[in-house]
Amino acid sequence: MTDKSPRWQRWLLLGAAALGVAITFSLGLWQLGRAAEKTALHNAKQQQADQLVLDGRSLGSALEEAPQRQALVHRRMTLKGHWLPEHTVFLDNRQMNAKPGFFALTPLRLEGTGAVVLVQRGWAQRSFTDRTALPVLQTPENLVEVQGHLAPWPSRLYDFGGTETGPIRQNLDLMAYRQATGLRVLEVTLLQSGPASEGLLREWPQVASGVEKHHGYAFQWFGLSGLIALLYVWFQIVQPRRKKRSD
Repeated sequence: MTDKSPRWQRWLLLGAAALGVAITFSLGLWQLGRAAEKTALHNAKQQQADQLVLDGRSLGSALEEAPQRQALVHRRMTLKGHWLPEHTVFLDNRQMNAKPGFFALTPLRLEGTGAVVLVQRGWAQRSFTDRTALPVLQTPENLVEVQGHLAPWPSRLYDFGGTETGPIRQNLDLMAYRQATGLRVLEVTLLQSGPASEGLLREWPQVASGVEKHHGYAFQWFGLSGLIALLYVWFQIVQPRRKKRSD
């Protein structure tokens, strides 16, 4: 393209370049904003985890104080109560240390309040020869003390729909679980911590903030924005002037 190009064509190229720079630069800023949001969320979770350890009385009952319980998510807790092993559920297709297996979930009836909390007790490797075989767990019958931190209800994995029953499930729906067990289970869970015991590992993965991904995307968008501007300047300003001097 030379300086003899029609005026409308030069303006069109200028508008297209300006639009490209504006869009890519805005996308870079948006990615930086997402990184800032995730950083703030990660810091808030860490601040929650660093606070004093709470006990089961802080959770209240299933019929009240739900917003207050949500505000306690990620807090460290120590719960005392009795296991209800007959309602144990094994969530399938969960991994720990890159190995497939189950997350074992058992409800715990809290001492004093009678509230029921579903405890994510740990991970057990599945049988490679019998997909219906259940891991062998040691579940004490006496009063137990369980340490961990409060967590949301287990996240869902992709499934094919339908109502799941039995001890092995892909996902666990809160309302269906309440109806099937007759328990007023709280809408939050306890992610149990500590060394391996009772046939379960508890090497839970540390959830990263994910800001590196957004910073990488921002760098790419800003780089593309700069490239568009550079190409426009080179081909529409520098090159025509160099050619004009050589003529």
